[in-house]
Amino acid sequence: MALLRFIFHLFVFIGVLAAAGVFVLALVILLRTPLLLITVVLACGLFASVLGQLKK
Repeated sequence: MALLRFIFHLFVFIGVLAAAGVFVLALVILLRTPLLLITVVLACGLFASVLGQLKK
């Protein structure tokens, strides 16, 4: 049982490291290309406004 728990925690740790790496890579790509950054910011703003309209 302890071996199974260790393997599970190992995979969770690897998954967290991979997610953090992808997040940092996406952030670097966004900061290097201003047009993509503007597009993502506008998309987030549009999404927030749509959610605000749905809550009313």
